[in-house]
Amino acid sequence: MAKRTGLLDDLLAISSRLPWWVGVGLAALSYLGLHHLAQQPIPAPTGVSGQVVELAKAAMIHSVSSMGQYFLPGVFLFGAGISAYRSKARDQLFQRGSGDRAVEAIDGMSWREFESLVGEGYRRKGFSVKELGGDGPDGGVDLVLTKGSERHLVQCKQWRANKVGVAIVRELYGVMSAKGAAGGVVVTSGSFTSDATAFANGRNIDLVDGPRLLVLLKSAREKTALVVPSINETAQIKPEKLIPKCPQCESTMKLREARKGANAGKKFWGCDTYPKCRGTLPFLES
Repeated sequence: MAKRTGLLDDLLAISSRLPWWVGVGLAALSYLGLHHLAQQPIPAPTGVSGQVVELAKAAMIHSVSSMGQYFLPGVFLFGAGISAYRSKARDQLFQRGSGDRAVEAIDGMSWREFESLVGEGYRRKGFSVKELGGDGPDGGVDLVLTKGSERHLVQCKQWRANKVGVAIVRELYGVMSAKGAAGGVVVTSGSFTSDATAFANGRNIDLVDGPRLLVLLKSAREKTALVVPSINETAQIKPEKLIPKCPQCESTMKLREARKGANAGKKFWGCDTYPKCRGTLPFLES
Protein backbone atom coordinates (compact mmCIF):
# COMPACT_ATOMS: atom_id res chain seq x y z
CA MET A 1 0.00 0.00 0.00
CA ALA A 2 1.32 3.42 -0.94
CA LYS A 3 2.33 5.66 1.92
CA ARG A 4 -0.02 8.59 2.41
CA THR A 5 1.53 12.02 2.49
CA GLY A 6 0.22 15.42 3.46
CA LEU A 7 -0.06 18.52 1.32
CA LEU A 8 3.18 20.02 2.63
CA ASP A 9 5.05 16.77 2.01
CA ASP A 10 3.77 16.78 -1.56
CA LEU A 11 4.78 20.42 -2.06
CA LEU A 12 8.25 19.69 -0.71
CA ALA A 13 8.62 16.66 -2.98
CA ILE A 14 7.51 18.66 -6.02
CA SER A 15 9.72 21.68 -5.32
CA SER A 16 12.76 19.48 -4.69
CA ARG A 17 12.36 18.00 -8.19
CA LEU A 18 12.07 21.39 -9.87
CA PRO A 19 15.11 23.53 -10.79
CA TRP A 20 16.24 25.36 -7.63
CA TRP A 21 15.49 28.79 -9.10
CA VAL A 22 11.87 27.75 -9.70
CA GLY A 23 11.56 26.89 -6.01
CA VAL A 24 12.97 30.28 -5.06
CA GLY A 25 10.46 31.95 -7.39
CA LEU A 26 7.57 30.00 -5.86
CA ALA A 27 8.76 31.03 -2.41
CA ALA A 28 8.74 34.70 -3.39
CA LEU A 29 5.33 34.51 -5.07
CA SER A 30 3.73 32.63 -2.20
CA TYR A 31 5.10 35.13 0.33
CA LEU A 32 3.86 38.15 -1.63
CA GLY A 33 0.42 36.64 -2.16
CA LEU A 34 -0.11 35.48 1.42
CA HIS A 35 1.42 38.63 2.88
CA HIS A 36 -1.08 40.68 0.89
CA LEU A 37 -3.96 38.64 2.32
CA ALA A 38 -2.56 38.86 5.82
CA GLN A 39 -2.52 42.66 5.61
CA GLN A 40 -6.20 42.88 4.76
CA PRO A 41 -8.20 44.14 7.78
CA ILE A 42 -10.98 42.01 9.23
CA PRO A 43 -14.30 43.84 8.82
CA ALA A 44 -15.86 45.04 12.05
CA PRO A 45 -19.24 43.51 12.95
CA THR A 46 -22.16 45.76 12.05
CA GLY A 47 -25.00 43.68 13.42
CA VAL A 48 -26.35 42.90 9.96
CA SER A 49 -28.15 39.55 9.83
CA GLY A 50 -26.13 36.78 8.15
CA GLN A 51 -22.78 38.54 8.58
CA VAL A 52 -21.41 35.96 11.02
CA VAL A 53 -20.37 33.52 8.30
CA GLU A 54 -18.58 36.24 6.31
CA LEU A 55 -16.73 37.46 9.41
CA ALA A 56 -15.68 33.91 10.27
CA LYS A 57 -14.42 33.36 6.73
CA ALA A 58 -12.42 36.62 6.78
CA ALA A 59 -10.93 35.74 10.17
CA MET A 60 -9.91 32.28 8.95
CA ILE A 61 -8.27 33.69 5.80
CA HIS A 62 -6.38 36.22 7.89
CA SER A 63 -5.20 33.57 10.34
CA VAL A 64 -4.09 31.09 7.68
CA SER A 65 -2.33 33.71 5.54
CA SER A 66 -0.57 35.20 8.59
CA MET A 67 1.03 31.85 9.40
CA GLY A 68 1.37 30.66 5.81
CA GLN A 69 3.23 33.75 4.59
CA TYR A 70 6.33 32.42 6.36
CA PHE A 71 5.72 28.69 6.48
CA LEU A 72 4.88 28.00 2.83
CA PRO A 73 7.81 30.01 1.40
CA GLY A 74 10.01 28.11 3.86
CA VAL A 75 8.84 24.81 2.38
CA PHE A 76 9.61 26.03 -1.14
CA LEU A 77 13.04 27.34 -0.11
CA PHE A 78 13.87 24.07 1.61
CA GLY A 79 12.85 22.21 -1.55
CA ALA A 80 15.00 24.58 -3.62
CA GLY A 81 17.96 23.79 -1.36
CA ILE A 82 17.45 20.06 -1.88
CA SER A 83 17.19 20.63 -5.63
CA ALA A 84 20.41 22.66 -5.70
CA TYR A 85 22.24 19.99 -3.69
CA ARG A 86 21.04 17.22 -6.00
CA SER A 87 21.97 19.24 -9.08
CA LYS A 88 25.50 19.81 -7.78
CA ALA A 89 25.85 16.14 -6.84
CA ARG A 90 24.68 15.04 -10.30
CA ASP A 91 27.11 17.44 -11.95
CA GLN A 92 30.04 16.13 -9.88
CA LEU A 93 29.00 12.54 -10.65
CA PHE A 94 28.75 13.33 -14.36
CA GLN A 95 32.17 14.96 -14.43
CA ARG A 96 33.67 11.82 -12.88
CA GLY A 97 31.79 9.46 -15.18
CA SER A 98 32.64 11.32 -18.39
CA GLY A 99 36.19 12.41 -17.64
CA ASP A 100 39.58 10.99 -18.55
CA ARG A 101 39.28 8.20 -15.96
CA ALA A 102 35.65 7.42 -16.76
CA VAL A 103 36.06 3.64 -16.88
CA GLU A 104 37.58 3.46 -13.41
CA ALA A 105 35.03 5.93 -12.05
CA ILE A 106 32.05 3.97 -13.43
CA ASP A 107 33.45 0.69 -12.11
CA GLY A 108 33.64 2.22 -8.63
CA MET A 109 30.08 3.58 -8.58
CA SER A 110 27.16 2.13 -6.70
CA TRP A 111 24.17 0.93 -8.74
CA ARG A 112 22.21 4.04 -7.76
CA GLU A 113 25.06 6.35 -8.80
CA PHE A 114 25.26 4.48 -12.10
CA GLU A 115 21.53 5.08 -12.75
CA SER A 116 21.93 8.76 -11.86
CA LEU A 117 24.92 9.04 -14.22
CA VAL A 118 22.98 7.51 -17.11
CA GLY A 119 20.03 9.78 -16.40
CA GLU A 120 22.23 12.85 -16.36
CA GLY A 121 23.77 11.82 -19.68
CA TYR A 122 20.36 11.66 -21.35
CA ARG A 123 19.23 14.82 -19.57
CA ARG A 124 22.13 16.72 -21.11
CA LYS A 125 21.18 15.29 -24.50
CA GLY A 126 17.85 17.11 -24.26
CA PHE A 127 15.58 14.50 -22.67
CA SER A 128 13.32 15.05 -19.70
CA VAL A 129 14.35 12.34 -17.24
CA LYS A 130 12.27 10.80 -14.47
CA GLU A 131 14.24 8.57 -12.11
CA LEU A 132 12.29 5.62 -10.74
CA GLY A 133 15.10 3.62 -9.23
CA GLY A 134 13.59 0.32 -10.37
CA ASP A 135 10.94 0.52 -7.65
CA GLY A 136 7.24 -0.06 -8.07
CA PRO A 137 5.23 -2.10 -10.56
CA ASP A 138 7.13 -0.97 -13.66
CA GLY A 139 9.10 -4.14 -14.28
CA GLY A 140 12.43 -2.82 -13.00
CA VAL A 141 12.40 0.32 -15.16
CA ASP A 142 14.92 2.80 -13.74
CA LEU A 143 14.44 5.86 -15.97
CA VAL A 144 11.72 7.31 -18.16
CA LEU A 145 12.99 9.52 -20.99
CA THR A 146 10.59 11.99 -22.55
CA LYS A 147 11.08 14.20 -25.57
CA GLY A 148 8.01 15.70 -27.19
CA SER A 149 5.20 13.17 -27.09
CA GLU A 150 7.42 10.07 -27.02
CA ARG A 151 8.55 8.10 -23.98
CA HIS A 152 11.45 5.67 -23.75
CA LEU A 153 11.90 3.29 -20.83
CA VAL A 154 15.40 2.58 -19.55
CA GLN A 155 16.87 -0.24 -17.48
CA CYS A 156 20.36 0.26 -16.06
CA LYS A 157 22.54 -2.76 -15.29
CA GLN A 158 25.92 -2.10 -13.75
CA TRP A 159 27.19 -5.59 -14.48
CA ARG A 160 30.93 -5.66 -14.98
CA ALA A 161 31.52 -9.41 -14.79
CA ASN A 162 28.37 -10.97 -16.29
CA LYS A 163 26.80 -10.17 -19.64
CA VAL A 164 23.22 -8.88 -19.69
CA GLY A 165 21.05 -11.73 -20.92
CA VAL A 166 17.92 -11.96 -23.04
CA ALA A 167 15.61 -12.21 -20.00
CA ILE A 168 16.29 -8.57 -19.08
CA VAL A 169 15.65 -7.36 -22.62
CA ARG A 170 12.49 -9.47 -22.94
CA GLU A 171 11.19 -8.08 -19.63
CA LEU A 172 11.71 -4.50 -20.81
CA TYR A 173 9.95 -5.24 -24.08
CA GLY A 174 6.92 -6.50 -22.17
CA VAL A 175 6.78 -3.34 -20.07
CA MET A 176 7.15 -1.20 -23.20
CA SER A 177 4.13 -2.88 -24.74
CA ALA A 178 2.07 -2.56 -21.56
CA LYS A 179 2.94 1.12 -21.10
CA GLY A 180 2.70 2.11 -24.76
CA ALA A 181 6.29 3.40 -24.82
CA ALA A 182 7.87 4.41 -28.12
CA GLY A 183 11.07 2.54 -27.33
CA GLY A 184 13.32 1.10 -24.69
CA VAL A 185 16.98 1.23 -23.72
CA VAL A 186 19.08 -1.19 -21.70
CA VAL A 187 22.32 0.36 -20.47
CA THR A 188 25.17 -1.63 -18.98
CA SER A 189 28.77 -0.94 -18.08
CA GLY A 190 29.57 -4.38 -19.50
CA SER A 191 28.17 -6.17 -22.56
CA PHE A 192 25.23 -8.22 -23.84
CA THR A 193 24.81 -11.86 -24.78
CA SER A 194 24.21 -12.76 -28.41
CA ASP A 195 20.67 -13.88 -27.50
CA ALA A 196 19.91 -10.46 -26.00
CA THR A 197 21.23 -8.72 -29.13
CA ALA A 198 19.20 -10.98 -31.42
CA PHE A 199 15.99 -10.39 -29.45
CA ALA A 200 16.43 -6.59 -29.46
CA ASN A 201 16.96 -6.52 -33.22
CA GLY A 202 13.92 -4.98 -34.94
CA ARG A 203 12.07 -4.32 -31.68
CA ASN A 204 12.99 -0.66 -31.12
CA ILE A 205 15.17 -1.56 -28.14
CA ASP A 206 18.57 0.10 -27.96
CA LEU A 207 21.31 -1.90 -26.23
CA VAL A 208 23.99 0.43 -24.87
CA ASP A 209 27.09 -1.44 -23.73
CA GLY A 210 30.12 -0.02 -21.92
CA PRO A 211 31.91 1.49 -24.96
CA ARG A 212 28.71 3.05 -26.32
CA LEU A 213 27.91 4.47 -22.88
CA LEU A 214 31.28 6.23 -22.80
CA VAL A 215 30.57 7.74 -26.23
CA LEU A 216 27.13 8.94 -25.06
CA LEU A 217 28.55 10.55 -21.93
CA LYS A 218 31.45 12.13 -23.80
CA SER A 219 29.18 13.61 -26.45
CA ALA A 220 26.80 14.92 -23.79
CA ARG A 221 29.69 16.52 -21.94
CA GLU A 222 31.06 18.22 -25.05
CA LYS A 223 27.60 19.47 -26.03
CA THR A 224 27.07 21.18 -22.68
CA ALA A 225 30.62 22.47 -22.21
CA LEU A 226 30.78 26.17 -21.35
CA VAL A 227 34.08 26.65 -23.18
CA VAL A 228 35.02 25.76 -26.74
CA PRO A 229 37.18 22.60 -26.79
CA SER A 230 40.72 22.98 -28.03
CA ILE A 231 41.74 21.54 -31.40
CA ASN A 232 43.44 18.59 -29.70
CA GLU A 233 40.38 17.83 -27.56
CA THR A 234 38.06 18.02 -30.55
CA ALA A 235 40.32 15.75 -32.58
CA GLN A 236 39.87 13.01 -29.97
CA ILE A 237 36.15 12.77 -30.77
CA LYS A 238 35.86 11.23 -34.20
CA PRO A 239 32.44 11.73 -35.85
CA GLU A 240 32.34 8.09 -36.89
CA LYS A 241 32.57 7.04 -33.23
CA LEU A 242 29.14 8.51 -32.68
CA ILE A 243 27.71 6.16 -35.32
CA PRO A 244 26.69 2.83 -33.77
CA LYS A 245 27.82 -0.57 -34.95
CA CYS A 246 25.32 -3.10 -36.26
CA PRO A 247 24.24 -5.41 -33.40
CA GLN A 248 24.27 -8.39 -35.81
CA CYS A 249 27.37 -8.05 -37.98
CA GLU A 250 29.31 -5.14 -36.38
CA SER A 251 29.26 -3.16 -39.64
CA THR A 252 28.81 0.62 -39.68
CA MET A 253 25.19 1.76 -39.61
CA LYS A 254 23.43 4.44 -41.64
CA LEU A 255 20.70 6.81 -40.52
CA ARG A 256 17.54 5.90 -42.43
CA GLU A 257 13.87 6.88 -42.42
CA ALA A 258 10.96 4.44 -42.32
CA ARG A 259 8.66 4.82 -45.33
CA LYS A 260 5.89 2.39 -44.41
CA GLY A 261 3.98 1.07 -41.43
CA ALA A 262 3.28 2.56 -38.02
CA ASN A 263 6.77 4.10 -37.82
CA ALA A 264 6.59 5.86 -41.20
CA GLY A 265 8.57 9.09 -41.15
CA LYS A 266 10.64 8.12 -38.11
CA LYS A 267 14.42 7.83 -38.30
CA PHE A 268 16.33 4.69 -37.33
CA TRP A 269 19.80 3.21 -37.69
CA GLY A 270 20.05 0.53 -40.40
CA CYS A 271 22.96 -1.70 -41.27
CA ASP A 272 25.14 -0.36 -44.08
CA THR A 273 25.19 -3.82 -45.70
CA TYR A 274 21.39 -4.00 -46.12
CA PRO A 275 19.78 -6.14 -47.55
CA LYS A 276 22.54 -8.63 -46.73
CA CYS A 277 22.09 -7.77 -43.06
CA ARG A 278 18.84 -6.35 -41.66
CA GLY A 279 20.14 -5.19 -38.28
CA THR A 280 18.50 -2.02 -36.90
CA LEU A 281 18.70 0.24 -33.86
CA PRO A 282 16.34 3.02 -32.73
CA PHE A 283 17.50 6.59 -33.29
CA LEU A 284 17.16 8.85 -30.21
CA GLU A 285 17.34 12.44 -31.40
CA SER A 286 19.59 14.69 -29.36
